[in-house]
Amino acid sequence: MKRPPIVPITLPAIPHYGVRHTSLGTPLYTLHNSTQGVVRVSFVFKAGTSTQSLPFSASTVVNTLSEGTAKLSGHQIAEGLDYVGSYYDANIDRDWAVVTFCSLKKFVEPTLDIAEEVVLRPTFPAEEIASYCAKRKEQLHVQRSKPDQLSRELFGKALFGENHPYGVTSSEEEYDNLTPEVLAEFYRSHYNASNCFAILCGDFGEEIEERVVAILEGLPEGDRDATLIPPASPVPFASMKMENTVQSSIKIGIPLFPRTHPDFVAMQVVATAMGGYFGSRLMQNLREEHGYTYGAYAAMINLDQAGYFVMSADVAADHTEDAVEEMFREMERLAAEPMCEEELALVKKTIVGDVMRIFDGPFGAADVTIENIQNGEQNDYTERLLQKVESITPEELRSVAAKYLQKKSCTVTIIGNR
Repeated sequence: MKRPPIVPITLPAIPHYGVRHTSLGTPLYTLHNSTQGVVRVSFVFKAGTSTQSLPFSASTVVNTLSEGTAKLSGHQIAEGLDYVGSYYDANIDRDWAVVTFCSLKKFVEPTLDIAEEVVLRPTFPAEEIASYCAKRKEQLHVQRSKPDQLSRELFGKALFGENHPYGVTSSEEEYDNLTPEVLAEFYRSHYNASNCFAILCGDFGEEIEERVVAILEGLPEGDRDATLIPPASPVPFASMKMENTVQSSIKIGIPLFPRTHPDFVAMQVVATAMGGYFGSRLMQNLREEHGYTYGAYAAMINLDQAGYFVMSADVAADHTEDAVEEMFREMERLAAEPMCEEELALVKKTIVGDVMRIFDGPFGAADVTIENIQNGEQNDYTERLLQKVESITPEELRSVAAKYLQKKSCTVTIIGNR
């Protein structure tokens, strides 16, 4: 058999979006793609968990928008979307809430009818809210019996501060304080024309675009969320004992900067080399050489007003201290020794491959566009990122690693039975 030829990676064209503003100034970004016969619209609100004053209110609002509106019950909404095969999704992170509807082109109108109800006229029915809160309360209780959930919460508190919007955790009993009135107030203060943008993508024409504009113009006037996130106040070390576990969950992090910082891309390359793919340094060390773990990773995490570098691994409990020492050793090695050209070439290909995977499918460009807009960037940012990755040198990476990967700046958290 003849092996197929190896060809250079050809990057997809990064589409540039169109934009128009409603009468109240809400931007609608448009990306045309007529190849699949589908349409997706995402409504993006600055209404993440860092904007809430009452625990769990932000996530409960976005997750119960479809539980009932002025005209439709939650059952009617679910049945109406299911009947035409449309997809609905609501998700939230620390900074943003996103509500998405997707349908075949021929079923866009009934889908947008439901979208209008969900986005503009939710009623947060008391019975549905009580059911949702009881379910989430129980789910959170179960999740907190597992090391991975406790590890994430402990790490956030240790890295940012236990009362910091990016680090705070709350008792599941706080769900008892959520009422329809509380949720309606959060909705009124955050789901408004000034606090929103939308992305329309796929196979659509002027009529569909005007329909989405009409929905956006139905949003009330309001103020842009101006929540100011305070600086992180990290502690060097935090641990929690957990009985009957055979592994320790380790996280080592450093508060750094958001994606707008000039060194963010270089630190992304550093993080990828450290633990962003299967052959990374952490995997080679902790898994292949020492057998401490099945997997380890490292990443640069981008938040709206902050960012951080993190290394993470779940290791055999008897080798907890050894694993921490090796993680620090790999960090120090990156800061002291320029990596070889062969390794750097592999890291660059990994990053390019990740970008190509994001753009796979008709809506990948929309996801990239949302993230770019959230960070105050246009879609040419992706092109500039890839150009920076391609041009970076081993010495540049060593210099950036030496600048930021300092042991004295690290926060270490460990959960396990040791």
